[in-house]
Amino acid sequence: MPTLIWSDALSVGVAPMDATHQEFIALLAEAEAASDADLLPRWQALVMHTQAHFDAEDRYMRDTRFFAENCHTTHHKAVLDVLRHGLARGQAGDLAPIRQMTRELATWFVHHADTMDATLAGHLQRVGYDPATGQIAYPEHLPPQAIAGCDGSDRTPQTDMTATSSATA
Repeated sequence: MPTLIWSDALSVGVAPMDATHQEFIALLAEAEAASDADLLPRWQALVMHTQAHFDAEDRYMRDTRFFAENCHTTHHKAVLDVLRHGLARGQAGDLAPIRQMTRELATWFVHHADTMDATLAGHLQRVGYDPATGQIAYPEHLPPQAIAGCDGSDRTPQTDMTATSSATA
């Protein structure tokens, strides 16, 4: 049985992101269940999918000013580097790192989706972003400049006051 199974609890509420996440989980399960003979091609498919997955999210961030070497984008780069390192080790005949990564990716993914991707999804919904067309329904909700912080928040005096009011209420 795979370490990670898709459920609605993993949904971020943006259909293209959720579909990509479901594909990621399916590919991860295939790699996890693969025989040694099939592991490398399964892992390579996962790495290729993850590159396209992250490229799409990075485009969403650029299109909506959620991009300026923010932590989410930096995290994507780091994870891809690790996946590619595992691929290189596997191509050299050492499958153990890939086997370990399949288990660790399940834990990583849940946290990543629940934090970074959920924050991005909320931002996309707030600005009315259509991932298929790149159109923004509510440009007035775009941050005045690209978000560069690690929490992905658009810190304006109004949002800071709302957060403070909510915390003290």
